[in-house]
Amino acid sequence: MRDNVKGGALTEVTFFILLSLYTPNHGYGIMQFVEEKTQGRLILGAGSLYGAINTLQDRNWITPVDDGKGRKKEYVITNAGKEIADIEIKRLKDLISVAEEIMGGQVQ
Repeated sequence: MRDNVKGGALTEVTFFILLSLYTPNHGYGIMQFVEEKTQGRLILGAGSLYGAINTLQDRNWITPVDDGKGRKKEYVITNAGKEIADIEIKRLKDLISVAEEIMGGQVQ
């Protein structure tokens, strides 16, 4: 994953995974969240998802939740992950602002 290298953009998949973990969620739930929120435009395979989960854990952007109740491993976004999501939201807003300025009004 080349997300946020030197302050760059997150991939869309990474951004949606982070958003999906503002409440604890397991792998299949993350896959469903991404597919639903993108109206089927992004569909994650298990291999891609779990590779991303491992990378996001290594970066301390997400962490496992151990509730001791089930066999499905759940994850949640960390404070560091929330900071990264906030930076990405600001970057996207800035991008839209530039586009509106150039196009002479609201981008639709």
